[in-house]
Amino acid sequence: MKTFILIIMMLVFSGCATWQGIKEDTKDGVNWTKEKVNNGAEWVKNKTE
Repeated sequence: MKTFILIIMMLVFSGCATWQGIKEDTKDGVNWTKEKVNNGAEWVKNKTE
């Protein structure tokens, strides 16, 4: 029984850490996308001037 509880506890804690990592990666992905769009817009502006 102790082993079962230990396994459940490990799954809960690892799940929380994984979810936190997913949220951080998603936030970084949005910032990366904004940066790419801005760089692309600057490139188009320079080519059309």
